[in-house]
Amino acid sequence: MFYDHHFIGMHWIWWIIITIIAVLIFFDLIPFKKKNEDQEDPINILKKRFARGEIEKEEFDERKRIIKETKIT
Repeated sequence: MFYDHHFIGMHWIWWIIITIIAVLIFFDLIPFKKKNEDQEDPINILKKRFARGEIEKEEFDERKRIIKETKIT
């Protein structure tokens, strides 16, 4: 009844689509996860540490100066 050759041409298309998606996922070409490109700025890390009280004002100022001097623009 349903096997009278109406859908014979469509089966190979679905296998090609599934294969392409599997290859893209395997080689990580689909950007579904974040990469390490969103790294936090050192100055922001320093500000957070100062706000939490981990470092004193003098140490904050000294490290901030060092970071700004060595920062590559």
